[in-house]
Amino acid sequence: MEERRKVSRHRVLKEGKIVYADAMRVLDCTIRDISEAGARILIASTFGLPDTFHLYEKSSGRLYPARLIWRRANMAGVAFDGPPTDIHDPNNRRFARLRFI
Repeated sequence: MEERRKVSRHRVLKEGKIVYADAMRVLDCTIRDISEAGARILIASTFGLPDTFHLYEKSSGRLYPARLIWRRANMAGVAFDGPPTDIHDPNNRRFARLRFI
């Protein structure tokens, strides 16, 4: 199978959260591989998954602006639309409650 990504991904097994634009709705997910350009996530169902959201990587506290690229029944590929920010950054007050979930 030919690799089409510009940046190779690294296999990981990390707890993540899909954070909707309103920062109030959150879905649990598992991050299975990640790079500086995107990630592959596992979730219970991709039904109702928005086209854009933030992906929160709980172990590092990073919050990635993400865009849905592809989806399958319980898996999705996302591209990052910018650099990650830290959840502890004072500029991320809107997402501060994520530290406690």
